Amino acid sequence: MVVDRIVSFLPSATELLYEFGVEDKLFGVTHECKYPDSAKLKPKVISSIINSDELTSNEINTMTCTLLNDGKDIFQLNEKNLKDANPDLIISQETCEVCAAYTTQVKNALEILPKKPELYSMDPHNLHEIIQSVITLGDILQQDQKALEIVTGLEKRIQNIKNSKNNILPKVLAIEWIEPFFTAGHWIPEMIEFAGGINLISKTGEHSRRMDMNEIMNSDPDIIILMPCGFDTKRTISEYNSILKENSAWNSLNAVKNNQIFAVDANSFFSKPSIRTIEGLEILAKIIQSEKFANLPVSLGSFSNIC
Repeated sequence: MVVDRIVSFLPSATELLYEFGVEDKLFGVTHECKYPDSAKLKPKVISSIINSDELTSNEINTMTCTLLNDGKDIFQLNEKNLKDANPDLIISQETCEVCAAYTTQVKNALEILPKKPELYSMDPHNLHEIIQSVITLGDILQQDQKALEIVTGLEKRIQNIKNSKNNILPKVLAIEWIEPFFTAGHWIPEMIEFAGGINLISKTGEHSRRMDMNEIMNSDPDIIILMPCGFDTKRTISEYNSILKENSAWNSLNAVKNNQIFAVDANSFFSKPSIRTIEGLEILAKIIQSEKFANLPVSLGSFSNIC
């Protein structure tokens, strides 16, 4: 099948399409497709019911839970833009119904479109599956050689981190949401282990889940990395200062006492199953093995030590 018109329901897929150099075939994206900058100019076929920029973490969680419990959608389709896009291919996901457009939006799109497109669902839960999605999409796009070039470069960067572990591995806790607390699941535990840490509480491939302060205290992390889903470093630090900075139980943690609390740009490098998670791995290596990877270049503002 020749693919000439693509709609992406998934920001990580949009990023990958640009990496393949086929952005001229991309006729519809989501409100979250903001990288690279030119993706913002593409017609929006998906938008969110929740305006997270104007809500606190707790308000976002409450509104999300209410919508899901009531059987209502978090995302909505722009029917006109979807019909105008007239896609041969729709790329979606089944990893998380909160993070991106899910099966309901795909079903609605198929009902709206007179010509039924091919569907490709990206559903990675670890780094290997993220890499494999590059190969699969390259095959669909008839871009096998470009896919091989991308994958070869990514795997080289992964091996550079994996081959450089210290003898003493610090215990690392990654937190995906602050109020309430959620673990960081899917590919994050594996990334922490590759970067030279012992991952706490969550397991590779598992969904994130709620946890409480007692569970955090009992895990006794050496390093805590805050990566609220969809937040950048600046927003995460703001959340920390308003929610945790004066919390006595939190301040009793050894990681806090030792100034081993870090905020990262989760939206760019951790929340999505994109090829930019490989830079996320490099960011983790700079945090966990700071001396060894002091000169490893990463994006400006991608992480910060919270003192």
